[in-house]
Amino acid sequence: MTARAGGSGGGSAASSAAAVEAIGVVVEHRGKAAVRDVCVRVDEGETVALVGPNGSGKTSVLRVLAGIAKPTRGRCRIRGRDIGDHSDSERARIIASVGQDEHTELPFTARDVLLLGRSVGMPDWRPYRDTDHVATEDLARTWKLTGLLHRPLTEMSGGERRRVLLARAFAQRAGIVILDEPTNHLDLRHQHEILARVADSSITAVLALHDLNLAAAYCDRVVMMDRGEVVADGREMCSPPNA
Repeated sequence: MTARAGGSGGGSAASSAAAVEAIGVVVEHRGKAAVRDVCVRVDEGETVALVGPNGSGKTSVLRVLAGIAKPTRGRCRIRGRDIGDHSDSERARIIASVGQDEHTELPFTARDVLLLGRSVGMPDWRPYRDTDHVATEDLARTWKLTGLLHRPLTEMSGGERRRVLLARAFAQRAGIVILDEPTNHLDLRHQHEILARVADSSITAVLALHDLNLAAAYCDRVVMMDRGEVVADGREMCSPPNA
């Protein structure tokens, strides 16, 4: 598997709005900086991996990019527009995210979870249509989850549950996915299957990964973090804070 030819090169990518971009982002927890002046730009169709040791700030950056957390200082933009200018429903139609260790004690089946992904952007209380159920079946086949559709997440292994949650992000039909350690709890075969599926899609993806070899094999660009800072990047594509 070779990395896709993403938007990492060429002057046109530099001059157009990024799919998602952090600009001079600082994140503090209890007065201590977890992220320091981070700039990360991801162009449309790119797959970018954030790599680095535990505590390097990867999750904090992903939470800012997904609009889950606000930076202490700095800005985040989606397609040229400040993320705070989007309503929650608008943002959910644009960005799908999966956290590092999502879990629930509610007995949702895999089918329920995939349908929840389909429900993003639907009017309140609109019932699921036949097309939603057909799309769910198709997605389950693609992600090899058909045998899990009727099983509750509470009765699945960590790897099975992880695969369902990742498929839910794709059921959401967002143009950008943000995945924190998507290979957590997966065996080696499923790690490669999931990352290949992300890389071969046309979607824009930002992933936090521990395995540098997997990042290099499946991503267009690798951004290395350490102690809350970006210490290496495949290219400099970050707009200045005043842009």
